[in-house]
Amino acid sequence: MPSPSIVWFRDDLRLTDNPALRAALERDEPIVGLYVLDEESDGVREIGGAARWWLHGSLASLGERLNERGSTLILRRGAASKVLPAVVDDLGAGAVFWNRRYGGVEREIDAGIKEKLRDDGLTVASFAANLLYEPWTVRTGADKPYGIYSPFARAVQKMPAPRPPMPEARKVPGVSASVDSDDLSSWGLLPTKPDWAGGLRETWEPGEPAAKARLTEFLDDDLGDYAKYRDEFAGGATSNLSPRLRWGELSPYQVWHDTLEHRGSGEHAKSASGFLSEIVWREFAWHVTYHSPDIATVNWRRNFDAFPWPKLNRDHLETWQQGKTGVAVVDAGMRQLWHTGVMHNRVRMVTASFLIKNLLIDWRHGEQWFWDCLVDADAASNPFNWQWVAGSGADAAPYFRVFNPETQRKKFDPHDEYVREWAPEFLDDGPPEPMVDLGETRKRALDAYAEVRHGG
Repeated sequence: MPSPSIVWFRDDLRLTDNPALRAALERDEPIVGLYVLDEESDGVREIGGAARWWLHGSLASLGERLNERGSTLILRRGAASKVLPAVVDDLGAGAVFWNRRYGGVEREIDAGIKEKLRDDGLTVASFAANLLYEPWTVRTGADKPYGIYSPFARAVQKMPAPRPPMPEARKVPGVSASVDSDDLSSWGLLPTKPDWAGGLRETWEPGEPAAKARLTEFLDDDLGDYAKYRDEFAGGATSNLSPRLRWGELSPYQVWHDTLEHRGSGEHAKSASGFLSEIVWREFAWHVTYHSPDIATVNWRRNFDAFPWPKLNRDHLETWQQGKTGVAVVDAGMRQLWHTGVMHNRVRMVTASFLIKNLLIDWRHGEQWFWDCLVDADAASNPFNWQWVAGSGADAAPYFRVFNPETQRKKFDPHDEYVREWAPEFLDDGPPEPMVDLGETRKRALDAYAEVRHGG
């Protein structure tokens, strides 16, 4: 009698380059996919609204693709430590495979499940799939984790080359018996009252096929312009792959090797190297998070705990969230975020700097808003990058670096294409007045930072 294998999908919603799925196929038994919506385990951070919208679409796509290949995707809601053993019992499964996660709480959950299932006699294995280099493999000469990007990147260059991606699973044998599964719609991942996701639907198509198509499009059409135009707010040179990587519709191995194949020479090679450095920055964020799993709530640089944040001005926070600050690039960026679920990377830095340094609002409030609004919000990059702007994080921007939104606008949106699309009222004869004076608030921020720098 067959003992099926369970492939526990998490942030790896793909059939290509999926080591857990490959291991199940090699076992030569029926396979069932499983996704657990775990919002009950202690310490698990509930995903934000825009991310929930994306998850719905990506799970629907994965379920369809597994069905086409002969298997099925079981959906269950609850604490993973309870759900997974229950599904094992339901199926009489003999093996469980998954790809590793790197958040602190998630690692503890996975380790507990692995121990329990192995004690019950099951084959259980986990794999490296979502980072090129696992966080314990890149260390300084003193055997410590890196806290500065440049030496981290140099160390990565000396590591063995990332393995080539595995081929897509074309056939996935399923079980003959029906297995109880939640209906995806019952999870309420899509907004209804109100339905604020119209802009997301206009902008994105979640799922692995669309992810592969976008990677091909970027490499064929946009990679050559990446180095020259990536910082332009309205430019088309950005990859738009961040949500694909966040949800694992693409693996970093696919992106890495496909980019190398398109590297070419001259300006094209420069662009390819610049783009791959962003993949390494993503790795760096996850490595830092692995060693500092509380990065979303605790300053990485603990001396920053002494920063003199004033009492939260909720009106100022809401004005920033709504894109009504009276500062063109900030308002354009916040509106792009709300409509599309993403924001140009440089604009993310400008809007974050404005909140933290011009409004003197704790970075954690901004991080939470982005967490709720970004389709690509992941547990490493989002808090890591907010702490970078704040000056409290690893390899942080110098405390005296305060992005001037008007200077950034002139340099990276010289023809006002970005502002015209997202905040056209700033091109009228009477544009809005900024909510604060940029020069005065910059000085106030530098005075506050000096308190931390000099020990208060």
